Amino acid sequence: MSKGSTQQFLELEEIKEGTLVLRDRTIRGVMLVSSQNFALKSEEEQQATIYQFQSFLNSLDFSLQIVAQSRRLNLTGYLEYLRGLEQQQSADLLKKQTASYREFVEQLIAPTQEGKVKGSIMAKSFFVVVPFSWIETVQEEGGFRAPKIRGKLSEEEFQRMKNQLWQRMEFVALGLRRAGLQVLPLSSEELMELFWSWHHPAEAEVGYYPEIPPEVLK
Repeated sequence: MSKGSTQQFLELEEIKEGTLVLRDRTIRGVMLVSSQNFALKSEEEQQATIYQFQSFLNSLDFSLQIVAQSRRLNLTGYLEYLRGLEQQQSADLLKKQTASYREFVEQLIAPTQEGKVKGSIMAKSFFVVVPFSWIETVQEEGGFRAPKIRGKLSEEEFQRMKNQLWQRMEFVALGLRRAGLQVLPLSSEELMELFWSWHHPAEAEVGYYPEIPPEVLK
C-alpha cells in the first residue's frame, strides 16, 4: 500500500465474506434498501408505513446507520439507445417525438458556456449498516473481561462474530420488510464496488470499476 493511499486513512481492515472488518475488532454488514414513493400513498397507507417503521426502530437494542448515496447518472448509453430507436421508427410522428425527447435530454445535461452542467439526473441509493463488536461475545463468570481493542481477529473470532451479525441483519431485514421495503445484503464484491464508487465518483459515473482478483473474494 502506498504511503498516500486512501486505505491508509480508513478504519477498514479488510472485506471478508460479505462483511467489513474494522481495525477496532468490530465488523459491519451492509444492506441495500429499496425506496418507495411515499407521496403517492393514501393517508392510511402513509400512517401504516410510519407506524411499522416506528415499531421497527423501537424494537432495536443496538445502533445502526442509514446512508443515502446520490450519484449523477451517465446518460451516454441512454442517448445512443434513443438515437437507435429514432432511426427504427417507421411512423414520422413517432420519429419526431423520439427526436424531440432525445434533444430535450441532451439540452438538459449539456454544459453551459461557463462549463457548468445545466441539469443532471441523480440516482439515490439507500443502505443500512449493521454493526457487531467482539465485546458483545466476550463474557466470563463474574462479568466481562477487558477485550483487545486492536489486532487482527482470529478465524474463530471472526466466524463467531459473523454468525451473530447475520442474525442481527436478518432481524433488521424483517423489520424493514414489514414497512414495505425490499432489503438485499451486499456481497464482498458489491462492498468493494461500493467503496470504490465513493472514493472514485468520476470513474464510477462512466461505469468503470477495477477488476477484482478471484482470490480476494474468497
